[in-house]
Amino acid sequence: MKKRRRIKKSVKQFFVGFIIILILLIIIISSIVKKINYRHTYDYKLSKIGYSKEEIVEVKKLDEKYIDKLLDKKYNKMIVKFIKQKYFIFSNLDEYMKYYKDSDNDDLAYTVTMVNVKANNDYYDEDIVKNANIKDGNLILVNKFHKLNKDYTPDDLVDVSIQYGYGTNKLRKEVYESFLSMWNDAKAQNLSLIITSAYRDYDYQQSLWNNYAASKGDKWADNVAARAGYSEHQTGLAIDIVTYGSNMDNFENTDEFKWLYENSYKYGFILRYPKDKEKITGYSYESWHYRYVGKEVAKKIHDKDITYDEYYAYYINKKD
Repeated sequence: MKKRRRIKKSVKQFFVGFIIILILLIIIISSIVKKINYRHTYDYKLSKIGYSKEEIVEVKKLDEKYIDKLLDKKYNKMIVKFIKQKYFIFSNLDEYMKYYKDSDNDDLAYTVTMVNVKANNDYYDEDIVKNANIKDGNLILVNKFHKLNKDYTPDDLVDVSIQYGYGTNKLRKEVYESFLSMWNDAKAQNLSLIITSAYRDYDYQQSLWNNYAASKGDKWADNVAARAGYSEHQTGLAIDIVTYGSNMDNFENTDEFKWLYENSYKYGFILRYPKDKEKITGYSYESWHYRYVGKEVAKKIHDKDITYDEYYAYYINKKD
């Protein structure tokens, strides 16, 4: 009996020992597998490059394809700082880094904006300039980096009645109808809106710019007018507006301007070249120049207090 009990006890001890060893093996194997798997995670790979835990949290908010691209770059503390910027576009990262390094301005948001709208380049640079995408319709971008062909003409231009403007003007049909709605509501407030210039073809714009350049030089002309092919007026979506008794120089001092500034977005128009945005738009402040983009987009631009160049770069042309 005693021998049998000892055998049972030995078997029991062996079984318990076997279970313990098995559990230990499982723990060890699990730990090894966990370590192997961890080495394949972004947390591990990013930490090996030099990113801190806090930085990794920000980086992992990116799409995986961009994290993979970051793994091919050397660690730089500025990378995460740029990633955290509101209008960050990953495809512009290298340009952000270069522009920030070369610039005296240490405002990261400013760097992001300038690079997004290509204002870190020389205006009219042939290596940067692209053809404007006419498929964008009312949201087409035409500026010093996006040009129209010489023969481009909107196919839905209509005549503007002399009741609403000086001289002979044309606008795209949808733009004209929206302007009339705005004009009528302004009139109800005893305000008068007058179109001084609307659609201009390539040749007209060329003549206009040449006159400015002849008067005060090319540099001054580029600040106040677009070169032929680079003017929004050729799209039929832009309007220069003043009121009776005013001109472009003093329009911002009128009640009409104040009303437009507060209400034009409700009709699909934006103030295209705002004050203190000259480095972004490439043009001096123009209180009279309004651009039609449609009600939805105009409201977003108004609410976000950004230029159309910024809106287009981030919400339309963004590659991310």
